[in-house]
Amino acid sequence: MRTLKYLFISILAIFIIACESGIDPITPVNPGPDKTDPVIQIQYPLEGTLIRVREDVTPIKIQVDATDDIELASVAISLDGTEIATFSDFKDYRHAIISHNYATLTNGKHTLSVSAKDLSGKASTQSVKFEKVEPYTPKFDGEIFYVPFDGDYLDLVSINEATKVGNPSFANGKFQKAYLGAADAYLTFPTKDESKGLNLLGAEFSAAFWYKLNSSPNRAGILVIGPVDTENPTKMNNRNHGFRFFREGSSSKQTFKLNAGNGTSDAWFDGGDNASLTNNGEWVHIAFTISKTKCTIYFNGKVVSDGVFTGISWAGCDLLSIGSGAPRFTGWDHLSDQSLIDELRIFNKALTQNEVQAMIAN
Repeated sequence: MRTLKYLFISILAIFIIACESGIDPITPVNPGPDKTDPVIQIQYPLEGTLIRVREDVTPIKIQVDATDDIELASVAISLDGTEIATFSDFKDYRHAIISHNYATLTNGKHTLSVSAKDLSGKASTQSVKFEKVEPYTPKFDGEIFYVPFDGDYLDLVSINEATKVGNPSFANGKFQKAYLGAADAYLTFPTKDESKGLNLLGAEFSAAFWYKLNSSPNRAGILVIGPVDTENPTKMNNRNHGFRFFREGSSSKQTFKLNAGNGTSDAWFDGGDNASLTNNGEWVHIAFTISKTKCTIYFNGKVVSDGVFTGISWAGCDLLSIGSGAPRFTGWDHLSDQSLIDELRIFNKALTQNEVQAMIAN
């Protein structure tokens, strides 16, 4: 009983001190007149968003931020003119952070509209246009990887986004946009991703792309799939597995070469002058193939180098580099390429010359 008496006296003393200090936590404050309309920010999707997935129907998480100077009454979300969700119970009556999962977004162009009302009846609406792009269907036999570089670094077959190193960018390409290399910049992809059906490491391999040369620097890696070099971790150059496609020369002429490993040694495919380009500002279609018996390099559908090969080893080859020899082929300073690369395709077969020429004409 004595303890309760002392507790009551303590609480009463705190209340008296608070009142004497002018503190009154329950005194209402007049918020003033409601002067402004609600403010809406659509966080996702944004204007012009392209949604790329492998499915024809996909869920989308719509994210909205709405505020009002006095109090929000409701927020409604509409897709293509049909209301799909409405909200009126907010933890913070002036600020609503809304995340809504819409389960059945279909292919095509869409308009998302968000409307908000406050207690005084003021209202505002914001809209964005976006698109769910139809899944890409490979155009050529054996095509397993395709990056068009049209403003992103996405493989449209597996819907895998590249890991970007440094600051590559985009420029006008052979078709729409192209990859523009920069110093210390390149892209990487995993060579395998079972969850997305990606596997670049077949018994045969081909790559094809459009290329506009910038001969500075005077040597660079272009495409590399190689293993870690444990003996030279800072200057990797293990050539017994995977391949390295690169260029080297001078400001006036660059020679393109392919090196491939069979598991115990490596083989070179160097066409010399036939496989050389000048810095003339023209687009060239480049392709190379690796089969169980030979390797071939093509410029604009013409063979510029070929030779016997006994089959590739992919041991330890878990990474594809685009636009540089880094990180797996740096021993001879074949680093970032500042050239333009467009329409990169990879195949799980050795393309024939007719197939390469048909691709160029397509």
